[in-house]
Order: sequence, then C-alpha cells, then structure tokens
Amino acid sequence: MAEAPRLRLFSIPPHRAFADALANGLLRQYGRDPMALARGFVLLPNNRAKRAITDAFVRASNGGLLMPRLVAVGDPEIDEAVGPFADPADDLDPIPPAVAPLARRMILSRLVAEERARAGRPVDAAEAVRLAGDLARTLDQLLVEEVEPDALKRISFDEPLQTHWERSLAMFETVLVRWPEELAALGRIDLAVRRRRLLDRLIARWRATPPPSFVCAAGIASASPVIARLLRAVAELPQGSVVLSGLAIDMYDAEWDLLGPHEPDPVTGRRRRSLETHPQFQLKLLLDRMGVGRREFETWRAGSEHDARPARSRTIESALAPAERTHDWIDLPAERRSLAGVQALDVPTPAEEAQAIAIALRQALETEGRTAALVTPDRALARRVSAHCARWGITVDDTAGQPLSVLPPGTMLLALADVAAQDFAPLPLLALLKHPLACAEEGRLEWLEGVRRLDRALRGPRPAPGLAGLDAFLADAEGREGAFRRAAAPWWEKTRPLLAPLAEAYAGRARPLPELLGALRATATALGGDALWSRPEGRAAAELLDTLEQEAVHGPALVEPKSIGPMLRTLMDEVAVRPPHGGHPRLAIYGLLEAQLQTSDLTILGGLNEGVWPGLPAPDPWLAPRIRAELGLPGLERRIGLAAHDLANSLGAKEVLLTRAHRDASGPTVASRFWLRLEALSGGLTRAQALARWTHAIDDPGGYAPASRPAPCPPVTLRPRQISVTEVDRLKADPFAFYARRMLRLAALDPVDADPSAAWRGTAVHNVLEEWARHDGFDPARLAARVEQLAADPRTHPLLRALWVPRLREAVDWIAGQVAAQMAGGRRILGVEGEGTIDLAGVELRGKFDRIDRLENGDLAVVDYKTGQPPSTRAVRDGFSLQLGLLGIMAERGAFENIAGTATAFEYWSLAKKGEAFGYVATPVDPAGKYNRVPTDRFVALALHHFTEAAANWLTGEAPFTAKLKPEYAPFAEYDQLMRRDEWYGRE
Repeated sequence: MAEAPRLRLFSIPPHRAFADALANGLLRQYGRDPMALARGFVLLPNNRAKRAITDAFVRASNGGLLMPRLVAVGDPEIDEAVGPFADPADDLDPIPPAVAPLARRMILSRLVAEERARAGRPVDAAEAVRLAGDLARTLDQLLVEEVEPDALKRISFDEPLQTHWERSLAMFETVLVRWPEELAALGRIDLAVRRRRLLDRLIARWRATPPPSFVCAAGIASASPVIARLLRAVAELPQGSVVLSGLAIDMYDAEWDLLGPHEPDPVTGRRRRSLETHPQFQLKLLLDRMGVGRREFETWRAGSEHDARPARSRTIESALAPAERTHDWIDLPAERRSLAGVQALDVPTPAEEAQAIAIALRQALETEGRTAALVTPDRALARRVSAHCARWGITVDDTAGQPLSVLPPGTMLLALADVAAQDFAPLPLLALLKHPLACAEEGRLEWLEGVRRLDRALRGPRPAPGLAGLDAFLADAEGREGAFRRAAAPWWEKTRPLLAPLAEAYAGRARPLPELLGALRATATALGGDALWSRPEGRAAAELLDTLEQEAVHGPALVEPKSIGPMLRTLMDEVAVRPPHGGHPRLAIYGLLEAQLQTSDLTILGGLNEGVWPGLPAPDPWLAPRIRAELGLPGLERRIGLAAHDLANSLGAKEVLLTRAHRDASGPTVASRFWLRLEALSGGLTRAQALARWTHAIDDPGGYAPASRPAPCPPVTLRPRQISVTEVDRLKADPFAFYARRMLRLAALDPVDADPSAAWRGTAVHNVLEEWARHDGFDPARLAARVEQLAADPRTHPLLRALWVPRLREAVDWIAGQVAAQMAGGRRILGVEGEGTIDLAGVELRGKFDRIDRLENGDLAVVDYKTGQPPSTRAVRDGFSLQLGLLGIMAERGAFENIAGTATAFEYWSLAKKGEAFGYVATPVDPAGKYNRVPTDRFVALALHHFTEAAANWLTGEAPFTAKLKPEYAPFAEYDQLMRRDEWYGRE
C-alpha cells in the first residue's frame, strides 16, 4: 500500500508577529519566482486579516512584488474570490442565493410573534425582532455545526426541563418547521448553508484537480466542520500548507488531554465536561475534526524583526494552563515565568485608563517608525482614547467601528421615535430639537435660540400630551410664565409643521411598518436635511431604513408606534460603522476580532476586567444548556476560551501594556481572570510607574486652596427694603441664599417635565381650595368634584394623578367635614388667598394668607394649608418658622382688606397621614405653653421680635450675608454650588 503523503502543517508561536512571519516564510519558499508567488492563494479568516497580510508583504518586499491572491474564507462569494479553480460555470446544480439578513430577521420576527400569540404570550414587534436575532444566532450555530433540526426530537432526558425551557424548545421546534417553508417560497437558502456548499464544492474541485500553484491556509481558527474539511483538503494538496496561530505544540500530553472533547463514560454514558474556556480548546477541536494530531505540526521557521523573545510563548502557555495544572507553577523554571517587556497599569477610573492609554500611544510616535495599537473589547474605552488623542490632533481609527445607535444619525432617528412614542413630552422633544443635526445646514444659531426660548417656556409641569397640548400650553400666556410662553410661540408656530406628519402617523392604532418608517424618514429629512444622510454613518442609517422598509413586508403586519424606537435601537446596535481609512498610519485601535494576525511594536491590552475581557457569556433564550450540550453546540463559555486565545496572541508582541480600572460607571470592578493569572505566575507584574505619574500630572492643576465660607456685605443703601413672610425664614437661616436670590437675582429654574415637587402639590391644593371657597361657598358636597376636575385635567402630571390624587381625595373629605363642623359651631371664614403689605421695622413686609377665620369669641384664626408635615415646635420657638406669626401681625394691623381683630389661633391644616387617616390640625401655640409650645399671648410678639432683629441685621443694618448660618434650618441646596459649600463646610 502506498504511503499517505505527509501533510504540511505548521504553527506560528505567539511571540512571533504572525503576519510578518507568514509573509517572510512564503517569500522564502516562493519569492524566487515572482509569478509563482502571484499565482498562489492564501486563505485567511477575514478581510481585516487580508489587510494585515498585505501590509506584511509590503514591509518584506524591499521594493515591489506581485502579491498572491488573498481570500477570506468568510466571504459569501468565495467561489468568485478564489477564481477559476472554483468556477461554477459548468456546474449543473447551481447554489441558490442566500436570503438577505434583514429579510431573514423580519420573517423570523413574524414567526416568533405569531407563535407567541398562539401560545397566549404575545409580544410587540420590538421584542419579536430582538428574539428573532437570538433565534437567528442559534439557528446559525446549528447550521455551522451541521446539526440537523431533527436532532432536537431525538433528545431525551432523565429529568424534565424546567417549564420555561420546555416552552422555548417547543416554540423553537415550531419555528424550525415553518422556516424552510418560508425559504422555499422565496427561493433562497441560509447564508451559512450557502457558504458551506460553496466550500464543499471548492474542496471537491481541489481534490479532483489540485491547483498548480501553492495554497496556504493561514490563521484560521474556526472549528466548524466545513472549515476543518477545507483545512484538511488544503493540507493534502501537493503544494498546500496550513499555518495556525499559537498552537501549543509542546504542551504536556496530560494537559492537552484535559481539554476535551471527551468520549462518553462506558458505564454512565455521560461525557466529561470540556474545558471550553481554555485558549487551546478551539484549536484542539479543529485538529480533531481535521483528523490530525498536534505532533504533526511543525514550528514555522520564518520570523521577523517584530518578534518578542521565545520565552514569552512559554510563559503565555504556562499562564493560561488549565486550573488542574496551576499547582505546578511554583516549580516552573524562570524562563517559563518571565514576562520581560510586559508592564501593567491599574488606575482608579476608566477616564484615567483612557488618558494613560492615549499618552502611551502618543509616546510611541516620538520614535520614528514605531507602531502602537490598543486592543480592547470595550468600545466605550476605545471612544475615550480616540477623543484624548484628538486633543493632540491625532486621529486614530477604531477598526471595530461604533454602533450606529451611538452616532449622530442613529441618535436622531431614535430621538424622533422616542418623541413620537411619548406623545411629544417636553424632555424627548427638547432632546430632539437640540440634536446637533437638527437644522445643521443653515440658520443653526437662530434655530438654537428658538429652542432655548421653548426650553424656558416648558420649565415646570408637563403640558397636555400631543402637539395640541403644546399649542394650548404656549397659548396660555397668563401667570408668571406667560412672558416665556409668548416669546416661544412664534418660533414654535414655524417648527410645528415639521413634526406634524410624524404626529399624525404615530397617533393611536398600530400601522404597517413601512408607513411608520416613511413618516420617520420624512420628518428626519425635514429636520436634518442632507447633513443627516452624509458621511459613512449617515449612509449606514439611510441604508438600514431603506432595507427595513423593503423587507418589512416579511415582518409583522402591524406595528405599534411605541415599538419603533426599541426595534431600531436593537437593529442599530448590530450595525458597526467603521471610519474611512485616514487615521494615523502608525496607531490603531482594534476589537478582538480585528486584532487577529495584527502586528505592532507596542500592544496595549485595555479593559482587563471581569465581564469586559472576558465578557459575560450571552445567554441563549431558546435552547437550555443541556440541550446545547447534547446537540454538540458550542457552550456559552466557549467565548471565554476565544477571548483567552486572543489575549495569548496579543501578549506575544515585543512590548505589551496591560491596563484596567478599579471602577466603572456602576461601581467597583474585579480584575480579569487573565490579569490575575499573569500576576500570580510572574509574582507581580511590573508596573508602568512613569506612565502612571504622567497620567495623574497631565490634568493636575497643582496647588490650590479651598474657598472660605462666603459672607458678602453690600452697602446698606443697596439692600432690599421689601420682603415677604415666606422669605424671612431663609434670611435668618441662610442669609447668602437670600442675597443670591434677591440681590443677585439668581433663581433656580424649574426642571423640564420634572416630577411634581412639594411646591407644585401645594399650589394644586391651594387652587382647588380657593376655587371651592370662591365659587362653591364651602359647600362640602362640591369639594370632591373639584379634586376630580384636577385629576381629569390633561395638564396634571401622571405622577400626581396616579400617586397623590388618591390620598388627596381622602384628605379633602376631612377638610370638608372639618370646615362644616366649625361653621356649624359658629366659626366664620373671613377670607381666602388674600394679600397685603405693611411697614414694619423699617421695611415693607408682604404676605399672602391661605385662610383667616373669625372665631366664636371674635378673635382671628390664621390657617395655613400644608401638603406635608407642618414645621416643628422647635423651629417656631427658635424663630425659623415665622409665617403664621407674621401673618397674625399683618392681620392685627389691618394689612388685609375687611379683616381686623386680635389673632389668637394659629393652625396648620396638614393633609399628611396621621394614624390611619389623612388630615389633621396642628398648632405651634398653647395658652399655657404646654408641650414646649409658644404661649398663645406671646406668639405675635415673638414673631415681631425675630423679624425686627432680622431686618435690623441684614436689611437696614450691615450684617454680612453669611452662607448656611443655621444649616439645620437651611435644607435647600439651590445655591450650594454658588457658595462652593463642599470646599468649606465642615472645615469652619
């Protein structure tokens, strides 16, 4: 029997620059004949690898050469890329075209929505699209692993699955039955199936007629069966060779055997779990499927000037050994523990991490010809580093790209969908109108001025929903805010027509998806113009909308308008927009996939935190882990092994910098398991001390002294001579706040569409009670109707309506009963919501009362309504709650029309809960001074004393307006930043 030809199998260890080593080796073998090199094929994993190999050939050419044909095995048209050796012209069985990805997504979303509705668990279109994405990924894994869908029916377990997994599996099987019917109706096949058929046909052609030139498969690590067959076929070609990256040829056999996959136990039939988290598992699975052994591989002999020391590969192999073998670390020789050329930097925050990486990249440019690259799966970190480099005028391309959802065209489309879904509520509306692409071409300054006026007008409670609600809100020019609404109305009248088509299309019922997308696109064009659709990100957004409109016919028939935003976000998150080439030629930012086969003098591995590198495995909502294992699908933790392999290859650079931050946006972080392994193996990574100092110093302002407590002291002639009864407490407790409000005229703006504050609730209650008094004559039967009018008013905030109005219903019943009982006993209400002024202690005192009653003995009772708790007795005694006492002085001195007498009753009518009911009366006075209250006959005099003292100090005197003079009575924080409180509070 003839001896089988020896397979040409090689591996390039991690310490060698893969691309340069491969190019040098191929040139050494075939470079003597330029045409032999030009006729050859190099099969690579992806298009990014093609560029890396091209650059390596250019570096090695020393002039010029004819390049071999570089082909990405993931190319959906690989038959055309390979050329005449896979020419299908004489093929009698043409392969059907693949279904378009978005058409497939929409069909699957329709199937999911129909099956969920049939099962009594309906989902909206956005959730259906999200579930369809997970379903498509699971289906692709079945197709790639060449698992027949019928295999699901042959699975049996000793113990039943949990209920939710059984439901998911049943639905998955149903969709798999319907999916081929959908494909047959379209005359299409799955892309994974088409790629497999193309590769199988290529394998058959090459085995039947081997190409006359060399074929080299390099850097391909996918373990799918068809890739394994392809690599086996290439290795069997007369001039074929397979070159893997980082195969551990010298790993101990016992360690290699631990990886799996393992044969079933002959007794129990169970398989031992594979170590899918190991960086070599994927390569071992590939070798098993190729039918070759690890010892058949040789080390690729060529290297390059970019290689690190050989000891680095041995250290990487040791550091990433299976957990069962880590006890051997203590006995390892120094050469298997050496990390010379590797430094680490751990900093407190992601901002400092990005700053440090940017400095390291910038430093690399100081050496002529030196290259540097950041490798990270953290796209937020990549964006931060790019922004830092831009400060120095350095553009660095992030080859992994950015999701369309975070780029301006994507955020504008999402903002439009959001504003329509929320019925033009103020916050999403202003976010849309302030978008940098809104009116970006002409008249931008005028546009922003109009938006600013609208922003000022919309401060406070939310208007009624819809464009009509905004129109009515801006037309209401009464009250304190009327001037701001009048200023915004003209600009709004010109802007409103731009939004009207969107409002009409998204109003009410569900509609066909193309109709909703058409209205969204038209409104976006009206607002953003051509600038919205320009540049790569704009073209990507236009292409997504156009394709989605075309393929929407395959999706759910009707879509709720509120589903458009989440649906678009899901789809945009999956669209990576890569920048056009034009960044600095010696710097780069890579994702893990893009970093494969790349070479640089300095490699920075950023974001080495658990959950980032390696990332958290994405769950499969369709198939339970037990089912995936039985089907032979990759485990969810296999991505950890792939991340480990990527790390191992990147660690092979000449110089490596590892970085991590101790915190992220949500809290403390945990160092990556890879970082901890390297720390433990090496006995402590060498820290980049100089880089840490530069990172801290670059934004350090140097020495500074904290501010002291402010105490402005303006001339007496400039101090105000008018004050209201509600301002006196603030003047005494926090004079600086009074100074900022009254003298500097700085008033905090109400938030836009904020939740109702205590002041707004109080205003609403006062309005209800005032209308009840003035128009209903305190009729107990009419007060409840007033509350229902408040609840039904479209201007009432939803939070007020849902949470506060129910308790108000109970509280007003108590008020109505209390008023009726008092009136029946001879108490008479003299006035409500009255205003007046008097001259007191050299200043004009203004006041407005809630209610003043005439008691049975002829004295006056001053009533103040409170929606919350009334002031404490201590605050009243110390003179920091003077409102009732000052109103009593004003009533006694004739400040209020038709009211005269002696004030002897002072009452807080609180609507808060006490015991089991809402509503009670509290008073700060007592005839005998019981319970530490103020004696009734001294209350007015006490208020007069405190007011006279305050006026003499700060209004007619020269006392400084000291910040937070009595902090226990100064809880408000509007002016804390102005007074720089955190710099001095607690130090003085």
